[in-house]
Amino acid sequence: KHVESDTISFNATISACERGDEWEKALRVSTDMAQRKLKPDTITFSAVISACEKGCEWGKALDLFNPTALSTVEFDTIAFSAAISACEKGSEWGRALHLLGLMVQRSAESDTIAFNAAISACEKDAQWEKALHIFRVMLQSKVALDSITCSAAISACEKG
Repeated sequence: KHVESDTISFNATISACERGDEWEKALRVSTDMAQRKLKPDTITFSAVISACEKGCEWGKALDLFNPTALSTVEFDTIAFSAAISACEKGSEWGRALHLLGLMVQRSAESDTIAFNAAISACEKDAQWEKALHIFRVMLQSKVALDSITCSAAISACEKG
């Protein structure tokens, strides 16, 4: 008996690749999905972006935030957080801030992880004023602060 592949089965495979730190396989599976004319969804993109971010392939993770994808898929907090974390690892503070702005603009639920990653991206490039601005936005937006938030903001000020 032949079982037809669908978006759900591909998403499960991509998520398994992400959990197994197999970013290359996750990308390959997503490419295979497109070749089969299956439409990727939020889960697809979140899992592939997370896999690339965990594999320190920040450029590949950010490539998924292209204009076509942005116009056809409703990215969620997980996807944005993973992409912003990828920016942090790649010292791409400008792109991190851009994605954080997109996340807020698209009304994706703001979370501590995304804001912390953006603050850390600024901290790594001695952008202390930007880091403190994000910190203030967190306070105004009532996004929960944690020890990582405070440490990254303090470290940014030390470097500035």
